[in-house]
Amino acid sequence: MASTLHSFASAADLAGNLADKVADTLSAAIAARGTASIAVSGGSTPKVFFQALSTRDIAWDKVTITLVDERFVPADNPRSNHLLVDANLLQNKAKAAHFLPLYQDAASAEEAARLATEKTRAISSPFDIVILGMGGDGHTASFFPGGSNLAKALDASTPRGIITMEAEGAGEPRLTFTFSSLEDAALLVLHIEGEGKKDVLAKAEGSGDEAEMPIRAVLRRATSPVEIYWAP
Repeated sequence: MASTLHSFASAADLAGNLADKVADTLSAAIAARGTASIAVSGGSTPKVFFQALSTRDIAWDKVTITLVDERFVPADNPRSNHLLVDANLLQNKAKAAHFLPLYQDAASAEEAARLATEKTRAISSPFDIVILGMGGDGHTASFFPGGSNLAKALDASTPRGIITMEAEGAGEPRLTFTFSSLEDAALLVLHIEGEGKKDVLAKAEGSGDEAEMPIRAVLRRATSPVEIYWAP
């Protein structure tokens, strides 16, 4: 599937433009059927974008927000993506949105994934918006090269829902939506910043194995064009 690159002079410019795009898309979905859904990425990159989006005038009480992936840590852990969303997105006007966390208080990551799958079934499929990040190794969501469940995660026949992922350097076990849960979003965005990430993206857009650079699965197999938002 083709991708479209949107380049901006700064992270602030990117954040404002992406917030406008997301707000318009969510509002259109609400107008069409009364609700809207968005799955967002964690890490440090989306902070400014989250803050910008939180101020947009949307019928937030009709919006459900979740994460594309999460660490198996409680919401008050500094490494939690839930904490990042709570502090930066679920603020201002966006306080009225409904948030569905992936982390569940369970004895194991596998049990947490099962519980999260049950809870997130309340979100109608496909997502209206999925926003992904990308690591320097070409991972996205928690689809890590060499990850314990990578083949299952990327297999389009794997049912929608959340599975676990463990990988060297990933730290805690991860909870991640399967590729089949994300690929058919009405709007699929790849948000990346830095010259280094642009170089990684160029490599990913070339030939090569999806298992080596899992972002290739998104670029090649998403069912609608991938909107790439990049700033230096």
